[in-house]
Amino acid sequence: MVHYTKCPLCSSEEIGKYLKTDDHFLSKETFLLFKCSGCGFIFTQDHPDESEIGHYYKSEKYLSHNDTVHGFSDILYRLSRNVMLKKKLRIIKRFTGLRKGNLLDVGTGSGHFAAFMKEKGWIVKGIEINEKVREVSVSRFGLDILSPGQIITLQSEGFDCVTLWHVLEHLQDPFKYASEIRRLLKPGGTCIVALPNCNSYDAYYYKAFWAAYDVPRHLWHFTPQTFKNFTEKTGFMLKEIKALSFDVFYIASLSEKYKMSNLHFISGMIRGLWFAFLSWFKKDRSSSLIYLLKK
Repeated sequence: MVHYTKCPLCSSEEIGKYLKTDDHFLSKETFLLFKCSGCGFIFTQDHPDESEIGHYYKSEKYLSHNDTVHGFSDILYRLSRNVMLKKKLRIIKRFTGLRKGNLLDVGTGSGHFAAFMKEKGWIVKGIEINEKVREVSVSRFGLDILSPGQIITLQSEGFDCVTLWHVLEHLQDPFKYASEIRRLLKPGGTCIVALPNCNSYDAYYYKAFWAAYDVPRHLWHFTPQTFKNFTEKTGFMLKEIKALSFDVFYIASLSEKYKMSNLHFISGMIRGLWFAFLSWFKKDRSSSLIYLLKK
């Protein structure tokens, strides 16, 4: 168990309880979110440490680690993933200025994004903590996937782009990873980070039932402002923020399920459409955001 007496982001001792929420996905255990009154950063207090956290991922329903479909929400996840592959490629090409290059994907999961980029001519390496998932990605797609401990073996300034698609919030020490990513990026290289936004309309509506809190797997709960603080502390330049438009439908559908709503999939689609409409006018209130960083 990891307990913080100071804010992990700004080191202020002015931290306190913000929200009590359950692990709706798997263990049903209750966890506390703490908030720093100094910088506004929200984090999961008393979360499992690196030796314990693996237990909370052991489920066939953990979608980023497998392709099993269990319901409408899973189908929506698969469909949006396929659409987003092309969008991610467009973002990478535009922001790196490259049609091909060297890419490191941190948190490769089932390997679909890395395989897609390899197919498009990029030289791809991946980092994945789950050994079984790593082996499946290698055998299925022929990918070069390393364990997290092997990241130190990678060549400095060897990558044009490093991606973390909904991964940073899982990392036990995001500051250490940020330092390593800076080492690995070429001068002027690009880092792309996708994160849930706990300042979103859906987060405020669902509160403790918001699926993207996903305790204890999600340790850090960023807003655009606290992520900007994170980039400044880690030496990156935040160049642009984009909305991940499809995420809100999946998150709303799952949140409705956690609330035990009748016809949760339909309710989630309706709510998601409303949140998407509202965030069209206020991007910083979108359910998930993509942060485009430069070294």
